[in-house]
Amino acid sequence: MIRNRPPTVLAYGVGVDSTALLIELVARGEAPDLVLTADTGVENPLTYAYLDIIRPWMAAHGIQFEIVSYAPKRFKHWPPYYSLLEMCLTNATVPSKSLGGSSCSLKYKKAPQDAFLRNWQPAIDAWARGEKVVRLIGFDAGKQDTRRYQHAVTIHDPHYDYDYPLRRWGWNRDRCKARIEAEGLPVPPKSSCFICIGMTPEEVRALPPWCFRMIVLVEARAAPRLHTAEGLWRRSTRFRPGSMTEFIRHENLLPEAEIETIIAQAPTQLIEFQAAAARLPLENRPTMKDWLERFNAGLLEAA
Repeated sequence: MIRNRPPTVLAYGVGVDSTALLIELVARGEAPDLVLTADTGVENPLTYAYLDIIRPWMAAHGIQFEIVSYAPKRFKHWPPYYSLLEMCLTNATVPSKSLGGSSCSLKYKKAPQDAFLRNWQPAIDAWARGEKVVRLIGFDAGKQDTRRYQHAVTIHDPHYDYDYPLRRWGWNRDRCKARIEAEGLPVPPKSSCFICIGMTPEEVRALPPWCFRMIVLVEARAAPRLHTAEGLWRRSTRFRPGSMTEFIRHENLLPEAEIETIIAQAPTQLIEFQAAAARLPLENRPTMKDWLERFNAGLLEAA
């Protein structure tokens, strides 16, 4: 088969805009050659649940779908970690967005997709022909995404051309929701890490208890190094504190005793785990995921 266009890849965030874009592209006979999702390992549980809905839809329409994730190349003297959450706990920090940066998105979303595409044969073939791969981005025509778009179009990439069909179509967020509903699918929740500064108070309230425990743990572990931020929300506003832990406490989302136990004990236990793991050969080291499983199991047993 002779290809008469460069390969197209949809950067799928499992949110409203990218879902509506995918549905409409398929309806127009312009389905992407690949749909690619980067899993940070700490997405909102509702986002993971939506994958169970949209994945069969993609399979029914013959869409190639891949989930990629960050794979560190070196572990130095630390136990291995593979997610944004595990990185925060290992390095006693919060996501860079909570500190005014943006490297968490680059490291845990863009970089894994770039790594996958470097080994994707249609991309390799296109680059050999002197073509660029087309990346489809779900920025809508609303005000918020307009600001993101204006920044994105200033970036030159030698390997990719970026296309924003929703903006060409003039679709805003409401139009995207309507298109998803017209397809007979539920509208997905906002795609976000549950430890992201972008989480709203309403979205935090809707999280399951295990996420509250993780939030308290992350802020407690990072507390000694937080000199410019109060916590995951960075600074207080009229509507919420800068610390998600204080919000959880004020809203009674976790028992006070449980919050205090996590703050008092978990960071020290984690440091002891790291020290013990560092003394083992890399191939024998337990991972940060192993510790988190024990952390959660211990809390459940004590409840």
